[in-house]
Amino acid sequence: MAIEPNRYDVWGAADLYESYVGQWSRQVAALFLEWLDPPAGRDWLDVGCGTGAMTKTILHRAAPKSVKGVDPSPDFLQYAKADVDNARAKFEVGDAQSIPAEPESVDVAVAALSLNFVPDPSRAAGEMVRVTRPSGMVAAYVWDYGGAMEMLRHFWDAAAALDPAAAELDEGRRFPLCRPGPLTALFTNAGLMEVDVRAIDVPTPFRTFDEFWAPFLGAQGPAPGYAMSLSEERRAALRERIRSALPIENDGSIRLMARAWAVRGRKP
Repeated sequence: MAIEPNRYDVWGAADLYESYVGQWSRQVAALFLEWLDPPAGRDWLDVGCGTGAMTKTILHRAAPKSVKGVDPSPDFLQYAKADVDNARAKFEVGDAQSIPAEPESVDVAVAALSLNFVPDPSRAAGEMVRVTRPSGMVAAYVWDYGGAMEMLRHFWDAAAALDPAAAELDEGRRFPLCRPGPLTALFTNAGLMEVDVRAIDVPTPFRTFDEFWAPFLGAQGPAPGYAMSLSEERRAALRERIRSALPIENDGSIRLMARAWAVRGRKP
């Protein structure tokens, strides 16, 4: 199940990513680790580690022996190294489809919000299995783009209403992996046992509409990339279309939810 990239799949500026979805990813990461409930003293691999949100959460909550973060973006890794100050953690530039790690060298391999952006997720899952020791755990989570990742659903629904061509950029359509069935199949076909999938929901409150809208102006990722490709007039029309559909409270706040689908399996 190869994924076709598009010109808006851009992830490079760590600070802009953090203000966009990084803050919500950190909340999901904590709940994800509670669900995995791994023993202490294990060697971990964080595939597509980005700004280090998952690595940092592993260090704080899972009492690991070591954590290695791998990501193709040097800028993200520079941010992660500065933010994660711990001798047990190290970071390396690398591709999820060819992980720079020895076979059977870690006890737990995880991928947070990254598998859907890998051109060949099946190959990435196979690599995660390759580097994991027998009886070790492989796990991942992805946003529910087609459903309850509400900030993005409001964005793409409004964008497609104004520009039918925008529907082709919608992650809910582009990433069929981000549903329970395909995630289960991905891990089962990779040879994992005891495969299980669950939803993880976190609140995503915004104090004002401007706070909601600002991250879409950073050109990081498909939705912000699309927004910033528009003329000022068309971008303003999109902004107002989204504003009209949001559940804005009397005090101007907006209370949404972000759902991620998590999957785990055990290597035989």
